[in-house]
Amino acid sequence: MDLIVGLIIGLIPPIILYIWIQKNNKDDRFKAICKKSFIKGIIAALPIILVSLILHIIGRVSGLEKINPILYQFYYTFFALAFSEELVKFLIFKRTIKKNEHNYSWFDITIIMTLIGLGFESIETVILAFGSNIITMAVRGISLGHAGYGFIMGWFYGKMKKTGKKIYGVLSFLIPWVLHGLYDFGLSTELIEANEIFVVIPLILEAVCLVCVVLIIRFVRKRKDSDIYIEQLESFK
Repeated sequence: MDLIVGLIIGLIPPIILYIWIQKNNKDDRFKAICKKSFIKGIIAALPIILVSLILHIIGRVSGLEKINPILYQFYYTFFALAFSEELVKFLIFKRTIKKNEHNYSWFDITIIMTLIGLGFESIETVILAFGSNIITMAVRGISLGHAGYGFIMGWFYGKMKKTGKKIYGVLSFLIPWVLHGLYDFGLSTELIEANEIFVVIPLILEAVCLVCVVLIIRFVRKRKDSDIYIEQLESFK
């Protein structure tokens, strides 16, 4: 029963946000892009598992866990977990915008990456529900971390294409990766046992994710108020 309740609580928010974003624009092309992006986010789970497994094996073989458990947890959370997830999503995102014949706007780019994040959020929720409690699933459902990371990634990548400044391309990957890594690292038992004060790290980052959800909604609703977000950018090919 807890599994079913956890799945419902965890899946309803990302699905509602996905439907709302898609319905908020009557353009059929935009709706098709939304659907493809969401599905690609779900499919991303497969390569992410593979990359994560490879990095996990490397960490185990290195013997780092025996040398320093906290340092190993840093490696595991930042690389085997956060890096593998953000890297695969980022590569899928770049492939998506390059394959399409259309020139995207800053808004399109941001939403594509947000929905890839939402898609992965949904499939990860299903996977994690089998080993989590209802409270954890509720927190995941409310905060929508992967949607937030996707929003940040897409917004900064769009800013790079708009301004031509490559630093924004670096930030588009670096910021989500660091935030994601800090969140996972902050939840590690070894870190909390070293000092309970570190429990505030995931709490602060949950708040950041909630702010991102608000920004996503505001971004979608206010996009037409600024030409900078809706004008077409150069080709991505």
